[in-house]
Amino acid sequence: MDPLKGLILSGGKGTRLRPITHTSAKQLVPVANKPVLFYGIEAMAQAGIEDVGIIIAPETGAEIEAAAGEGSRFGVRITYIVQEEPLGLAHAVLTAEPYLGSSPFVMYLGDNLLQGGISELVADFREHAPDALILLTPVPDPENYGVAELAPPADAPRQTQSAGRVVRLVEKPAEPKTDLALVGVYMFTAAVHDAARAIAPSPRGELEITDAIQHLVDAGLRVEPHIVRGWWKDTGRLEDMLEANRLILDNVRERIEGELIDSQVDGRVVIEAGARLERSTVRGPAIVGAGARLSDCYVGPYTAIGEGCTIANAEVEHSILLSGCTVCDLDGRMESSLLGRNVSIRRGDRQPRAYRFMVGDNSDISIL
Repeated sequence: MDPLKGLILSGGKGTRLRPITHTSAKQLVPVANKPVLFYGIEAMAQAGIEDVGIIIAPETGAEIEAAAGEGSRFGVRITYIVQEEPLGLAHAVLTAEPYLGSSPFVMYLGDNLLQGGISELVADFREHAPDALILLTPVPDPENYGVAELAPPADAPRQTQSAGRVVRLVEKPAEPKTDLALVGVYMFTAAVHDAARAIAPSPRGELEITDAIQHLVDAGLRVEPHIVRGWWKDTGRLEDMLEANRLILDNVRERIEGELIDSQVDGRVVIEAGARLERSTVRGPAIVGAGARLSDCYVGPYTAIGEGCTIANAEVEHSILLSGCTVCDLDGRMESSLLGRNVSIRRGDRQPRAYRFMVGDNSDISIL
């Protein structure tokens, strides 16, 4: 098999994460203080993929280029490919065809996280050389995803579904026949280009990758399924971002490089260089970014504090704070929240006993 290329989809409008995505690409919202997009690029590099194309939108492409650069920091070479309109994943494949050429490739949705990366999957794809390899995982709400139907091999009818073959794929079916959703990682040979050209737009006006894969199946080409046993997260919603943050922080290793003054850290905590804690407690797993200032506060588990944040006389838990946030003088505990860059939250004269926020960049909130 020829060398694999990578294709990361980093366009789209991120409507489910507004107002955060009014001012930032959804793929650059950090999980455990690292942009979601970077996890995908690192997974490509760890799998031995050296050339990576990133699909970008005109509105957010410059920001993504500035963040990821030419790829040397990740050990890859990055090429940026503009998709003028978000017309579906199969349309993104066609947009990238001049870059991909005849190479087999891995397609990775830039707002997805997959436990353990893709190295093993890439090795299987190289060894078995199917026309496509799709990743599937059981989900409680399959009607919101592309859904696969599998049949056991004819010579082994009693095998489990994970050993079966793909017989049908449906995008967001009203009445799903299985709970097996397509994970946002796909592996293709160049045959997918002709398949993408052969399909018509769906009722929502997009060229669906599920339809392109179904075209491969109908043409008798070999499409292999792989059931994901670890966790997978589509970080398109607030709840998913917080859950992804929790899953990543669960694997963090303790590292204290900042300054602790009359403060304590419990469990797996990362305090980046330049951070300063005074009379504060951080209970892990948690991460405090470079230059952050924490005083007379409590930071609870599954919290990611971005660079240059200030927290004083407050309690924060199970939350993500982007760089430059200020949270001060809260009597109650802020939890399950996602704050954009440079958000300021402070106590007013009156306030409720609990808080939950999803706030865009450069906001200033006074709780009354």
